[in-house]
Amino acid sequence: ELYPVESGGGSVQAGGTMTVSCKVDEWDFRSVCLAWFRQAPGKAREGVAAIDTDGSVKYADSVKDRFTLSRDNGGKTAYLQMNSLKSEDTAMYYCAADRPFSCTYRDAGQYSYWGQGTQVSVSQ
Repeated sequence: ELYPVESGGGSVQAGGTMTVSCKVDEWDFRSVCLAWFRQAPGKAREGVAAIDTDGSVKYADSVKDRFTLSRDNGGKTAYLQMNSLKSEDTAMYYCAADRPFSCTYRDAGQYSYWGQGTQVSVSQ
């Protein structure tokens, strides 16, 4: 099993920047696909971004051009840098990890391993 652990959440003003992290202490971290999902109160779970084993990244339209997802294989960590934050970005952010056929943010069902989440609150 994989055990993603998120960190770095908190409160920030609209327009600001915040980075959340996802560490997966797996010996073969390089082979792991990582994705971020988020869920705000009263809203459905929403895919944010996913990064494949080769470093290829896909972003949801709602965060494209504002968020940057990267991975540090040596540190076994994925980083989601969030720029130009908006109040609508407020949510619990969850990291998911697995080795699916398709590394995607579109289908949460592809992932069996999830972190506990980290809260991101954006005030305006």
